[in-house]
Amino acid sequence: MNNIYDNKQFFYQYSKMSRSQQGLSGAGEWHQFKALFPELSGKSVLDLGCGYGWHCKYAVECGAEHVMGIDLSEKMINEAKEKNADPKITYRICGLEEYYYPADSYDCVISNLVLHYIADIDAIFRKVYSTLKNSGIFLINIEHPVFTTGVNQDWVYDSNGKPQYWPVDNYFYSGERATHFLGQNITKQHHTLTQILMGLINAGFRLEAVEEAMPSNDMMEIPGMSDEMRRPMMLLIKSVKQA
Repeated sequence: MNNIYDNKQFFYQYSKMSRSQQGLSGAGEWHQFKALFPELSGKSVLDLGCGYGWHCKYAVECGAEHVMGIDLSEKMINEAKEKNADPKITYRICGLEEYYYPADSYDCVISNLVLHYIADIDAIFRKVYSTLKNSGIFLINIEHPVFTTGVNQDWVYDSNGKPQYWPVDNYFYSGERATHFLGQNITKQHHTLTQILMGLINAGFRLEAVEEAMPSNDMMEIPGMSDEMRRPMMLLIKSVKQA
């Protein structure tokens, strides 16, 4: 996985984003993602790519008994320990591919905006399936395939700087996508919608909800937010481990 988040300049720019400063309330997709969460009282939760630990703390606030948050970035884990520490949360510096995924251990696994950095998502799906208890829930927020296959992941602008359209190319060619984000050149992984959804089904999951993130009505007055209705940026999935 690309560990750009330990780059000093990149992390500084990331720290200024609304989702970094305001937590879950600063994430435009939270109103939809939150609705997918199951009852967590007394449950065990694994957060893959936990970042600042916002979802870990939310799980504890919902009554989770134990939460494990892993992230490959040392800077992310340090922020999580500072901003969202709790006796019921364990934070660990670890990549998704390297985590040992103890069998039948978690009631819920969360993956928020990290799987688009993973080349072999099928392997992660299988590992998550194995670590979930029967009827366990797997919640995913991943960059939408229309977004990851966007040319340079940006709009085409007119002479006045107004977005004209979102260019999509090489959709069916999965793999690396080079893009520019927060002042740095980074590499992401493009997966088609079929690869994501069928990957979950083939791993043994039953799809319970599939949604494309949209800004809420109260966000539409934010400059540029209306353009977020022109193409999807994030894909939200709730799946269940079938016995």
